[in-house]
Amino acid sequence: MASSCAKPHLIISLFVGCLLFASPARPAVSPSAAVNSTTLPVKHSRISAHLKRVNKPASPDGDLIDCVPSHLQPAFDHPKLRDHKPSDPPERPKGYSLSSTVDASFQAWSISGESCPEGTVPIRRTTREDMLRASSVQRFGRKPAARRLRRDSTSTGHEHAVGYIIGDQYYGAKASLSVWAPRVTSASEFSLSQIWVISGSFGNDLNTIEAGWQVSPQLYGDNRPRFFTYWTSDAYQETGCYNLLCSGFVQTNNRIAIGAAISPASALNGGQFDIDLLVWKDPKHGHWWLELGSGLLVGYWPSFLFSHLAEHANMVQFGGEIVNAQTSGFHTSTQMGSGHFAGEGFRKASYFRNLQLVDWDNSLIPLSNLRLLADHPNCYSIQGGVNAVWGNYFYYGGPGRNVRCP
Repeated sequence: MASSCAKPHLIISLFVGCLLFASPARPAVSPSAAVNSTTLPVKHSRISAHLKRVNKPASPDGDLIDCVPSHLQPAFDHPKLRDHKPSDPPERPKGYSLSSTVDASFQAWSISGESCPEGTVPIRRTTREDMLRASSVQRFGRKPAARRLRRDSTSTGHEHAVGYIIGDQYYGAKASLSVWAPRVTSASEFSLSQIWVISGSFGNDLNTIEAGWQVSPQLYGDNRPRFFTYWTSDAYQETGCYNLLCSGFVQTNNRIAIGAAISPASALNGGQFDIDLLVWKDPKHGHWWLELGSGLLVGYWPSFLFSHLAEHANMVQFGGEIVNAQTSGFHTSTQMGSGHFAGEGFRKASYFRNLQLVDWDNSLIPLSNLRLLADHPNCYSIQGGVNAVWGNYFYYGGPGRNVRCP
């Protein structure tokens, strides 16, 4: 089984407990002691093998995916969503075309063709271990509060290599971004690649919608690249979260599990794998929709979650971000993108291509005046260009700590 609508673990645990502890106590000296010392390990081995067969993980990444009735998903715990009727699919932006070959099987849990039944949504099960890795229960599934998206060279913590556009009214963004599995050297760090749709100031009223892929050992317990979403309406303080770890984002797709691993990833000097992401504001209802790959509507962020983004965005950003915890007193060796600098180019550096915006008329348009910024270019760099095949594009990333980035 790759998905589960039931939770058998308690039953199995009790069954094992009975097997291990309900047998009568043995005498201190028993003629069968030699036999028991041989057979008990065999029994334990058989029990372990049986549990492995019964408690099959949802996918090769070890996740268990629950198929949750759509009306019971976390979104509807939000006070403003308790009487909310799921929105109809939106009108795609003008100029939109299905150019991607990526479908739902790009996720490890669905490679064998598994999906959840109609009327349900797949949700990665949160475990006790997931929560114990967080800094606190209150901050579980959230980014640090009051962080800025772009920082100068004196900043600590989050570092970026991004392309961005600012100063107008924006109603969405689209891009293809290559997927890699960067090395993250500390459990408290992460490495991600994403689109930000932003409105408000960089103070306490910051609104963001975010989607992409990330490697986060603290959040997921491994080093696999995973598809993720995020939102906040107050600069990461009290609102919003990753994926479906709080109420807000309404999932409508029964084949995509937000937070599940992406497979395959790009290979150095080998095959390159990228995913298409489109975020745009439905002109009819005003909600912000997320599409992945070849026409797969994942779901939407209701407009009333936000203040500024209820109307439009005033900034769009594309690129990479890492956390530099400096646990050893030096710059982290956590990689961004592929772990190679932008100047190394195709099949070596990570990239964004075919960058587009959605304008007031719900039309996809090419970017103009894209600005490039690397907070620490000796650690992580960025280089862009325009051509007939990739449109607006850039390479970005780097290895982190090196002789020029101590």
